[in-house]
Amino acid sequence: MTNEILQNLIMAMQRRIAAMPKRLRLFTTEYSESQSLPRTLMLSGVRGCGKTTFLLHHSQDKRMIYFSADNPKLINEPLYDLVSDIFMRGYEGVIIDEVHFAANWSFHLKALSDDFPDKNIWVSDSSSLVLRNGGGDLSRRFVSIKMPMLSFREFLYLETGEKYPIYTLGDNHLPVSPDATLLNLFQQYRAHGTRPFYQEGDFELRYMGILDKVIDKDIPFFVPSVNDNNLRVMRAIIGSLANASIPRLQVKSLCTDWCVGTDKLYQLIFVMEHIELLRVVRYPNDNKARSTGAKILFSDPCAYSVLQANIGTEREAYIACCFKQAGYDVYAVKDETKGDFRVQRQGVEFTVEVAGKSKVPKSADYLLRDNTDYTAGNAIPLWLIGMMW
Repeated sequence: MTNEILQNLIMAMQRRIAAMPKRLRLFTTEYSESQSLPRTLMLSGVRGCGKTTFLLHHSQDKRMIYFSADNPKLINEPLYDLVSDIFMRGYEGVIIDEVHFAANWSFHLKALSDDFPDKNIWVSDSSSLVLRNGGGDLSRRFVSIKMPMLSFREFLYLETGEKYPIYTLGDNHLPVSPDATLLNLFQQYRAHGTRPFYQEGDFELRYMGILDKVIDKDIPFFVPSVNDNNLRVMRAIIGSLANASIPRLQVKSLCTDWCVGTDKLYQLIFVMEHIELLRVVRYPNDNKARSTGAKILFSDPCAYSVLQANIGTEREAYIACCFKQAGYDVYAVKDETKGDFRVQRQGVEFTVEVAGKSKVPKSADYLLRDNTDYTAGNAIPLWLIGMMW
């Protein structure tokens, strides 16, 4: 690596730090209040959730260099040689974004971790599949941290500067009073608030750009021999789900219409799920490899606003998203008269129903209502569920 390239990396990193907003999402700042980052770290999370900002924020008291592995000036340089050169110049750590773009990245990271045991190596990528698929036994050497989507609680902080406590389901004490301003902000959050870049404007265009990059660049990395027809199939899946009132896929029809084998289709759905483009909601104990579950939702509920999709399905996607981001497992309920989802975490299990304001309730443990402000018995307004993380 030449001195010119190093200076360019330093200046680019300084520009990124200077451009960071004054208010950072609470996941970033609260993490530093509770603990320091490990020496070797793999940070995953959907594109646009703030991973780079997180790592840059935590690097400011350290002498570290940031670069992205898809930088065209670095793409041909072996990762081990590049990082070891940085260490030899006296830097105490590196931040590597989009790590999967580096050739043989997992083996290089293993060697760097072993050969430089006193150096910080922080890497990020848009999917935990990267760490899972990486060779070189990275899971033992790198601590994995998952960055969730932006919560409504964090959205409120970014918009108002007010920091509210995390809500626990069933707690009768509300973290904030639901006045007209809060309820209006909640509608904005559902439309465009799950990723911090909404502050930059043009959310719909930026979201569609991310969608294109995930399909065209990320998914082919995990699925061998993806062709143009497969890319069109994935867009057809997204279009089908956006237009469907019942969020399911007809596998046979898709295979016939698009001339794709069932194995390939299930492979595409698997990766679309694990890269957090889709959320496959299964029944408990459904461990079949070839399964589309009970229903398929968009992982990011804002997709329904961007794609002008079904509002009833958006409610379910929002609730499934909130519980998953808060650390719960979410399953479908076989007997739909008893609720929409079965939710589990650390031995606690309950059913929830997602409903509009006037829907007749089922027999679920919790009724999660849209267009309401306060709790009433087991009925909880949707805005509160977005305060759980």
